[in-house]
Amino acid sequence: MTKSSTQNKLLPWLDVLAITAWGVMMLRYWLNGKLNLLIHPNFFPLVVLGGAGLIALGLLKARELWRSRRRQRDMTPNPQHINFFAPGWGSSLLLITAILGLIITPQVFASDKALQRGVTDLLSTSRVQPQAFRASIRPEERSLVDWVRTLSVYPEPDSYTGQKVKVQGFVVHPPEIGTEYIFLARFVLTCCAADAYPVGLPVKLSTGQERYSPDTWLEIEGKMVTETISGNRQLTIAASSLKKIPQPENPYSY
Repeated sequence: MTKSSTQNKLLPWLDVLAITAWGVMMLRYWLNGKLNLLIHPNFFPLVVLGGAGLIALGLLKARELWRSRRRQRDMTPNPQHINFFAPGWGSSLLLITAILGLIITPQVFASDKALQRGVTDLLSTSRVQPQAFRASIRPEERSLVDWVRTLSVYPEPDSYTGQKVKVQGFVVHPPEIGTEYIFLARFVLTCCAADAYPVGLPVKLSTGQERYSPDTWLEIEGKMVTETISGNRQLTIAASSLKKIPQPENPYSY
């Protein structure tokens, strides 16, 4: 048996491995609860169905190859086509990608990514805008993202002066704000991690209050005030209580 004929017999099995590995990787992310770090929950059913379908396709292909192994011995080999890439190159790349996906755990976006993508207290027109508000919700029950969405529709900061606030997020230190402030942020996913964007609000610290390091998760209570930061009037949380909390199991909002 020549080396070329051996390779020709193994290449179809490489396709099977690549297809099956991708199905396993997709289902594994769903089962271990890491899928929410990559895509919006609305797309979970598609990922689960896709993963199960790929595994089923891989098993069917494997059965077909196993049954046809004797019949192929009597077949005259087809002439080789001229390809730009070596045979099996695409399947090898898919298999390596799937293996890396099984080994490497996706990392949660942090303050460096927030600064890189431009953390803000407003939603731009290209981002998902709120379609409705629950008027009955009390200010202290709003999440950080709820506050940003509300502010995007009614941007006058004085409208919220004195309202109680209790929100959670991670610390960002934008270079343009003073040392008496920190920025509390969350990432919002509209589709997948590739389009995640950071939003948040500045927090005014009291005298002597610790300025927590970036990426520290905090639960902050206080009242809303209007501050002029870097020449702009901004809705700001005047913190009366800052409490360190562990990173939530799902650190993203939707």
